[in-house]
Amino acid sequence: MLQEKKIGFIGSGNMGEALISGLVLSKAAKPENIICSDISKDLLKNIQNKYNVSTTTDNIEVAQKSEIVIFATKPQILGSVLKETAGALDQSKLIISIAAGVPLAAIASGLQKELRLIRVMPNICAFVKESATAIAAGEFASEKDVAQARAIFDSVGKTVFIQENVLMDAFTGLSGSGPAYIFTIIDAMADGGVKMGLSRKDSLFLSTQTVLGAATLLLKSQEHPGQLKDRVASPGGTAIAGIHTLEQGRLRNTMINAVESATKRSKELGDLMVKDFIENNKNGK
Repeated sequence: MLQEKKIGFIGSGNMGEALISGLVLSKAAKPENIICSDISKDLLKNIQNKYNVSTTTDNIEVAQKSEIVIFATKPQILGSVLKETAGALDQSKLIISIAAGVPLAAIASGLQKELRLIRVMPNICAFVKESATAIAAGEFASEKDVAQARAIFDSVGKTVFIQENVLMDAFTGLSGSGPAYIFTIIDAMADGGVKMGLSRKDSLFLSTQTVLGAATLLLKSQEHPGQLKDRVASPGGTAIAGIHTLEQGRLRNTMINAVESATKRSKELGDLMVKDFIENNKNGK
């Protein structure tokens, strides 16, 4: 699907490189068909050496030469980059943004054109090809456009298609922010192991491997997590004693509240971003 497509990255930082790496190493796209830009010449030289792709410091060149243009910039500068490249963007190109917290409405406002827009939110696990990624389509994007976006981001994990206006903030609260929750849980489990006499090194390794193993088992077995929990928690045993303590600490309630809080904050930030984009367009910035 992507083999003959010209794919351009505007912004080649951590997430941009993760995507370039995924596309090249999975052979989903050909290196000679990928061009990327960034303000850092050293970063571009490193990416070119590692993946044999084309590089440039000219964002407009990327937009002109690409059939699929991926904006992988920081949210704070996306508005100015959209304005810079708008003249090179038209209906012949698929436009994808991975700028965190920037809704499709803000992107459309920044470009002020009827374009095939896709908003994508991967998470930090894209660096190890295990991202949970949400994809949402703009008004003029087709099913084929969505399929191409999924093919790109499936190279760094798994994707789901959602209705952006309704559910993208919920995705941010769950999977976008979710790795931070899991890192906190792993750290806390490791502290528990240290309290019980394990070394810090062993405790952290065991905590991490336990979470990895549990997630893998859940995915591969396709059983409900409650069923797997019941298989571990034998009557009068250690696991049920630990679960009882977790319930006393209201772990479930706390996790639900964490997702809800992050979702609300995502919506607040998105609303502010839309407002800023509209104001900047009015002022001609």
